[in-house]
Amino acid sequence: MSDRGFDNEKYLREQTAAILERVERSEGKLYLEFGGKLTFDLHAARVLPGYDPNVKMRLLQGLKDQIEVIFCVYSGDLERGRIRGDFGITYDLATLKAMDDLRDWGIATSAVVLTRFRKGAASERLMQQLARKGIAAYTQPQIPDYPNDLDLIVSEDGYGRNPYVETEAPLVVVTGTGPGSGKMSTCLSQLYHDHRRGIASGYSKFETFPIWNLPVDHPVNLAYEAATADLGDIVMIDPFHLKAYGEMATNYNRDVESFPILKTIIDRIAGESGRTPRCQSPTDMGVNRASAGIIDDDVVREAATQEVIRRYFRHYWEFGRSLCSRQVLERTEKLMLRLGVSPTDRLVVEPAREAAAEAERSKRGKDGFYCGAALRLADGIVVTGKNSPLFHSASAAIINGIKHLAGIPDNIHVLPENVIQSLTDLKTNYLDSNSPSLNVQEVLVALGISAANNPAAKAGVDMLPQLRGTQMHLTHEPGSGDENGLRKLGISMTTDANPTSRGYFLR
Repeated sequence: MSDRGFDNEKYLREQTAAILERVERSEGKLYLEFGGKLTFDLHAARVLPGYDPNVKMRLLQGLKDQIEVIFCVYSGDLERGRIRGDFGITYDLATLKAMDDLRDWGIATSAVVLTRFRKGAASERLMQQLARKGIAAYTQPQIPDYPNDLDLIVSEDGYGRNPYVETEAPLVVVTGTGPGSGKMSTCLSQLYHDHRRGIASGYSKFETFPIWNLPVDHPVNLAYEAATADLGDIVMIDPFHLKAYGEMATNYNRDVESFPILKTIIDRIAGESGRTPRCQSPTDMGVNRASAGIIDDDVVREAATQEVIRRYFRHYWEFGRSLCSRQVLERTEKLMLRLGVSPTDRLVVEPAREAAAEAERSKRGKDGFYCGAALRLADGIVVTGKNSPLFHSASAAIINGIKHLAGIPDNIHVLPENVIQSLTDLKTNYLDSNSPSLNVQEVLVALGISAANNPAAKAGVDMLPQLRGTQMHLTHEPGSGDENGLRKLGISMTTDANPTSRGYFLR
């Protein structure tokens, strides 16, 4: 069986055609609500093997002569310091990073809209940074009782109070830093102002998941539920589509629940005008063609099933740190039951636990804590690592992994003993560290330095790109040096989240 389940070129052709067809149908301007991550869509890459994490940017680049971009961020997320989990950075930095990514692809951001605006230091700071870069920043006030008071919303005291973002391109991509950023409200506000000015315009949604023409219980759609367990999203049949066309289509509860209100708002904005396309279902509003890129359903099903297990471990870890509720964890457990899998069906889990058990049998551990790690390489080989006075278990697994890839014998060290000793001495004697063993980031630095005059280290460094997309499991909670190092290597990590110290509150 091939390990590739998705064809990016086929997807790009069909997705581009679908968007352009919708622009033409709008007879003037289309506001395209662009959901999900613009760049580095690692969830999509995990559930659709072969999917380019930056394929959306390639899509926009192919349309760049016809588009403008409006970026939305909810000011409440800025003020409470919300973190974007895949990069570990706050939403203000994530907003600036996304615009830098767009610029790198030759696509400029026309404006940034701070939605449901409330004054605060973080929001003011972001607006000042944007002003210094010459990017227009707009603030939208909170509309009371949104989205229920339709008379207020579609009036001069509702959308009419929002500033109008002037655009010239026929396709306006409205994207945001994360869920709840106010993208839809911004699109509808722009529609309102356009129709007050006699400008024909329409609205559509672009979201990769759930995939509307895959069954509700397809693992890809269940993986979407697992990814949004904190939001309580439920994949379901679109009842409006079924009623209007007699056809099954897959959607999710929030879209289905909001559709009657959304349709009414659009109808009120457009009035009797026939120039705004009307939709009969939430599925109608979408332009998603992700299923066109699936070329091996079996590969995709297996990858998506593994993603559900991965999400379970993630929520388990977050629950232990009080970052999510028990309900979130239970939702993911139920999804595994629906798929007929358990946590140990992730192939690196049991080897990691056995490595920890082996460390305990040999008494290799710090203060009685025995940690194991397992890394599954692209060729299917699983290598393990145990904690020791020299290395964290994740570091040991990385070293064993690159030695396997480079064909370096076990008795050859990729890191000289004097380099390791110097670093552990530095941590112990000068940095007041109670854990002198090297974490993943420290091992990477040591490898980089040693590669200058150590052929084994150089061979190991050359293998690091081959770790991207591989799988690792840890029996313990990773420290920031392990977590950040694994993220930079592109390794998908899960953990049993066992503590590595006896601290009562701080572990």
